[in-house]
Amino acid sequence: MWSVQDHLDDVLATVRPLDPIELNLLDAQGCVLVDDITVPLSLPPFDNSSMDGYAVRVTDVAGASEEFPAVLEVVGDVAAGQTDPIAVGPGQAARIMTGAPLPPGAEAVVPVEWTDGGSGAGPVAGMRARSLAPEGAEGHVQVYRPAEERAHVRAKGSDVRSGDRALAAGTVLGPPQIGLLAAIGRGTVRVRPRPRVVVLSTGSELVQPDEQLAPGQIYDSNSFALTAAARDAGAIAYRVGAVADDAETLRATIEDQLVRADLMVTTGGVSVGAYDVVKEALAHVGDEDEPGGGVDFRKLAMQPGKPQGFGSVGPDHTPLLALPGNPVSSYVSFELFVRPAIRTLMGLPDVHRPTVTASLAADKALTSPKGRRQFLRGSHAGGSVTPVGGSGSHLVAALAQANALIVVPEDTESVEPGTEVEVVLLG
Repeated sequence: MWSVQDHLDDVLATVRPLDPIELNLLDAQGCVLVDDITVPLSLPPFDNSSMDGYAVRVTDVAGASEEFPAVLEVVGDVAAGQTDPIAVGPGQAARIMTGAPLPPGAEAVVPVEWTDGGSGAGPVAGMRARSLAPEGAEGHVQVYRPAEERAHVRAKGSDVRSGDRALAAGTVLGPPQIGLLAAIGRGTVRVRPRPRVVVLSTGSELVQPDEQLAPGQIYDSNSFALTAAARDAGAIAYRVGAVADDAETLRATIEDQLVRADLMVTTGGVSVGAYDVVKEALAHVGDEDEPGGGVDFRKLAMQPGKPQGFGSVGPDHTPLLALPGNPVSSYVSFELFVRPAIRTLMGLPDVHRPTVTASLAADKALTSPKGRRQFLRGSHAGGSVTPVGGSGSHLVAALAQANALIVVPEDTESVEPGTEVEVVLLG
């Protein structure tokens, strides 16, 4: 009988992070950075306006009001992307757009709403399009409020400065991180790729959803749940339709799938029954003509999920985790063993779900078999956790209502309401 921790340690000691590759930014989404990223240029790279308005000198608008506006000569437009900025001298202003560089001589920006927009008809709500009012960049503008130095100016380097660390190694690249990489001029990045995980379920009784059930048949739910869980963990996951209880068919299916797998996950067929086909099919991988390969089937001191298998298959010794077939057993086993393996392949520093302590909210004491670590479905909120459903490993509906696993240690046979318990957070 293996302990949960020993089995997990065996898995994580075998699985290694995938080799780094260089990817284009969008292809790197969901991948993990291998190296720290240093900023090559400051952001923003120049002082620029945060408003549509007029770039001015502070002394020229000091004391301005609606009764006594400051009247300035408009010397031109400064638009975003403009490479030949004009200068602002005493008594002058330049019409400036959001994101445009602050022109030489200007010290602040007054929003267009503080001005007459060059119309001479009082405060305006905004600028007219240049194509409709080209004269807006000429003539004079009345400014009705003063501005402090650097008002409405985004300073160079106010976001990040050249030489700063933009992103740390181990960061998972999501949309904001990819946006930052693009903003500092990185078109490619070195990452560990998302692992490819193939999930297949076994059992002649399994039927694809939407098909008609015959007597004695059930719908295949495990492969859908585990494929979704693998994607949630960060993998590129492929679901294979249920394989019948035939060792040769299963063996051939696994061999066919190895070409697109960094990790194989099976569910079902690992117990002690006469039709537990996974054990039968994978017995050959330990043959002497495949050195280093082999899948070990073992019993764990846990509930649910006692029967487990782990090893490697194929010429590249692709890791394979064989999970039990009961829906709750397979999902709990995934969370405890497969998810950490996926996160290890990704090269993440922390591969485990977060755990907290919470007060047990229950009508009666929870019982647990001595010598086994029990994982009960629970609903966690506000520092307490409530059991959801019973302990049966077939209760899929209860699993769908849970957001946590309540952990009962091996040496505990009863847990009273109000007791502080360890909780694994699933969401």
